[in-house]
Order: sequence, then C-alpha cells, then structure tokens
Amino acid sequence: MSSSGSAELAGMPSLGSTRGVLALTRADGKVVCERCTVAHRMWPRMRGLLGKRDLDSGEGLLIRPAPSIHTFFMRFPIDVVFLSRQGEVLKVAERVPPWRARSCRHSYAVLELAAGEPGRRGIAVGDRLDTAQPAQT
Repeated sequence: MSSSGSAELAGMPSLGSTRGVLALTRADGKVVCERCTVAHRMWPRMRGLLGKRDLDSGEGLLIRPAPSIHTFFMRFPIDVVFLSRQGEVLKVAERVPPWRARSCRHSYAVLELAAGEPGRRGIAVGDRLDTAQPAQT
C-alpha cells in the first residue's frame, strides 16, 4: 500500500487533496462528519470557526496543514481531532474551551467538531479517516 493511504486506492481523495465541503468516514464506513468544510488556504485556516456561535452535530472544519490550533476569540468549546497525513487519528483533545491552544507532534491536519461529537461518533486514537466524499446535499 502506498503512503497516501487506502483512500486514493479506492478512488477517493486523500486528506491531503480534499477541498470544499465533504462527508468524512472511517475505514469501516461509519460517517464521522456529514458536513466537513476544508480549510486548506491561509485565510480560511486563520479564520477557522471565528464568528460562529456553535457547531451543529455532523458539522466540522478540517484544517490542513495544521499541527496545532487555538481557540482565541471563540465563543464555545470544541473537540479537536489531530490527524496524520494518512488520516490516522493521533490525538483527540476534548472540550477545548475558548482562549486555549492545543497541538500534536506529527499532526498534518485537524478536524474541529462540536464538543462531545468524537465520543458520540466513536472516534478514537488509531482510527483511520481515510475516505472522503462530496457531502450529500
């Protein structure tokens, strides 16, 4: 298997090449984020979730590249899932309140979700989010 992960082999884009709004799934097919906006350019990465009042269930922000995040000026706590380039979950930071920073060594991307969402979706360290598909509208 190539280092780009099984997503490319299955004809799906890898985390490194995704853009737009996507639905992210685990390798077992379970959906972990129905409406995931990809922030891959400087301004969307810097803006992140600023100005939002909350995140709905099934909504998230995938920031790449991003070995770290901050919640300065945010209005609500979030859960942060740190991912490798291949989509492996390296760390889950739960209920990160406003005015905090979190990082993870070797992280390539960060998935920001509503507080408690990774637990409800069963996201755990070692899982692989190796498939991404266009969000269903």
